[in-house]
Amino acid sequence: MDTFEIVPLPAFEDNYIWALQRGDAVAVVDPGDAAPVLDFLDRSGARLCAILVTHHHGDHAGGIADLIARQPVPVYGPGREDIAGVDHPVTDGDHVVLVELGVDFEVVEVPGHTRGHVAYYRRGVLFCGDTLFGAGCGRLFEGTPAQMQASLARLAALPQETKIYCAHEYTASNLRFAAAVEPDSVAVQRRIERTAALRAEGRPSLPTTLATELDTNPFLRWDAPAVIAAARDRLGRTPADAVEVFAAIREWKNRY
Repeated sequence: MDTFEIVPLPAFEDNYIWALQRGDAVAVVDPGDAAPVLDFLDRSGARLCAILVTHHHGDHAGGIADLIARQPVPVYGPGREDIAGVDHPVTDGDHVVLVELGVDFEVVEVPGHTRGHVAYYRRGVLFCGDTLFGAGCGRLFEGTPAQMQASLARLAALPQETKIYCAHEYTASNLRFAAAVEPDSVAVQRRIERTAALRAEGRPSLPTTLATELDTNPFLRWDAPAVIAAARDRLGRTPADAVEVFAAIREWKNRY
């Protein structure tokens, strides 16, 4: 299906910079640190052809300056945020065509974690930064619960086979919270076991799939009876709608 290989480049304590490679051409997503990218380029003999950024936080955009100083390339990023080095601002519905990789990404605006956060989607593949995580979602630093729930609902409507490439290795800790929300979920328990096995082998828990997230991620399961019950316990009343379910679970996670 894919015309390119996707390689995780670990950065900082738990970030992933995603390198997309086809032949000797490489694009990277969310290069918070230039060093892992430069090391990968040196080891592979490849050349950088583009940078894609999902939002303005330093652990996603901090390496741009050093990378384009070495090799000027187009830098795509959210048009609603001020990110140094972005020379191709994008908004919802725009397309990022990377000819050297043979790929066309659709830009999906997903505000919530930050006000202008974007994701990059092509059939089968989603790069979603800090909006959707393995069994979790990003904190609401700049957006509202309604914005984030709407953003997650947009992603949840994608084909279930979509591979989710998020930017942090948070899956194991997120699953502990998911088990607190839905303690009787067999799917969550099985995923905890699978994730532990992967991490014990030093392998990433990512990518995940949307189908897996719909089964085990409480932040996409606002319609599930057990998640509604958990939200009711936190609120002391029945939540009025999906946004209230999401908000109650997100606030619980903030303090978990």
